[in-house]
Amino acid sequence: MEARLAVDCRNRHGEGVLWNPLDRRVWWTDIHGQALWWYEPASERSGRIELPRRLCAFAPRSRGGWIMAFADGVELWSGDLLEAQRLFAFEPGNADTRLNDGRTDRQGRFVVGGMNEASGDPDSSVIRVNADLGVETLIDGVACANSTCFSPDGSVMYFADTPERRIRAYAYRQDGLGPARVFAEMSAEPGLPDGSCVDIEGGVWNAEWEGGQVVRYGLDGRITHRVTLPVPKATCCAFGGDDLATLFITTSRLMSGAEDLERAPLSGSLFAIRPGVRGVADTPFAG
Repeated sequence: MEARLAVDCRNRHGEGVLWNPLDRRVWWTDIHGQALWWYEPASERSGRIELPRRLCAFAPRSRGGWIMAFADGVELWSGDLLEAQRLFAFEPGNADTRLNDGRTDRQGRFVVGGMNEASGDPDSSVIRVNADLGVETLIDGVACANSTCFSPDGSVMYFADTPERRIRAYAYRQDGLGPARVFAEMSAEPGLPDGSCVDIEGGVWNAEWEGGQVVRYGLDGRITHRVTLPVPKATCCAFGGDDLATLFITTSRLMSGAEDLERAPLSGSLFAIRPGVRGVADTPFAG
């Protein structure tokens, strides 16, 4: 299967894509471009909103507005993106780490993890922001958090520390995480695990950084589908559209030289495909 071009946006580093049924728009962030993007599948219109800092992950709130994980901390923003409330700084004692990948769980809590973008050392973490705005740490010793997503019934959290080249599956509980198991071993894949989402059958769709594809893993961790892209750096994916049957895929131009971009000029654009299975709607942040 091959994805088609949806928006020729050529982001520096597109990421964090999601579908918001309240406005029927696909939203994603250009982290290093410091911008928030949207796309309306019905009208094929799209737009860009400048931001003051690097936005890494985000989610709509059930009461309106957004929860925003910027590189240096988490904030609540109004729906029109004109008002913001700072909640907390992320790892203020470590100047080398920043927030990276996140998604809400089925109860509407926001789970987001960090990365060390200076040395790549495993000294960051994954945290959970609860509905009462309390914060707890779920995983320590993380080099680059990615692939956070949840099974349709919410009992499993999938997660990848990208340099490990595998996706883990955790028993997901009210009080935190249970034991982890290796869900998908990716040492034979051409790319590294980046952002993921789950379909209604429980399959995990993973965007492969430097792999030029999105791969679906069945419940047994074996590959069932491959979606190819005309660019190498897939970053994240999410099901959207009114029927949740279109897979939207963000990509990146980060760390690409002139020759790389000549070979893949659409790098950083948004792609889409209808792979024959529907997704699961994300739960808005409950806080």
